Amino acid sequence: MTEKILLDTDIGSDIDDAVCLAYLLAQPSCDLLGITTVTGEATKRAMLASALCRVAGADVPIRPGTETTLSGTPSPQALAHQADRVVGWPHETEFVPDDAVDFLARTIREHRGEVTLLTVGPLTNAALLFDRHPDVAALLKALVLMGGRYTTEGKPEWNIGCDPAAAAQVFAAPVPRVRALGLDVTRQVYMDADAFSARCTAPLLRPVRDFAAVWFAERDGIYFHDPLAAVAIFDDEVCAFTRGEVTVAADGATVWQPRPDGRHEVATAVDPARFFTDYFGVF
Repeated sequence: MTEKILLDTDIGSDIDDAVCLAYLLAQPSCDLLGITTVTGEATKRAMLASALCRVAGADVPIRPGTETTLSGTPSPQALAHQADRVVGWPHETEFVPDDAVDFLARTIREHRGEVTLLTVGPLTNAALLFDRHPDVAALLKALVLMGGRYTTEGKPEWNIGCDPAAAAQVFAAPVPRVRALGLDVTRQVYMDADAFSARCTAPLLRPVRDFAAVWFAERDGIYFHDPLAAVAIFDDEVCAFTRGEVTVAADGATVWQPRPDGRHEVATAVDPARFFTDYFGVF
């Protein structure tokens, strides 16, 4: 059986978003119903997503989403740095404006109880979705998100910290199933830049390798934050999840209380070797 997926992404900043989208496009069990982008330069982010869809030969609806926080202030993530590389790859340049949130709502209503919303960026689009369309949260099959920090100490994770009010609203929404993968597990899945580039031989990974040059110009490797969230949808054994309750503080810190009857499932362990087998095995 296929999984119907809507992807909400801030592709164009950390390279792991492009790595995640490439996996979804290559995964034979994924029915990718649409892509929405979030944070600054959302249209440039949509162009990057379009380039990967073109290489995959996939006609996936793409909608640029909000560039601000839930309160209307500019997003802390203003630029899509990897967009400088998109000129080397065929891509769409015109997108339906101001439709991302309504597009998500329409698609979820068309497939009631079947859609997993995968969010791998700040949660502003998702919060706006649940605010403007209050019925939609309950119509999802699941919400899977990369964001937060649940069992380790440290500063707030980026996706949550960019818009804590949005994150708090999303965790409070009546979604039937919420799974959160935080830095606790995603930072255990790492590959250095040379090793990753050497693995990017499949046609769909070549633009990813090109975009990654921007990321690796200042970094030595990649943490597979977002791809792990995607792989966990298709392989229940790659991560272990524990039930509990998540709340979000004003500064973006995520507070998790384990509880057998909790509404949220938090990833508490990961099998990195299994992840790499799953991820690269689809290309």
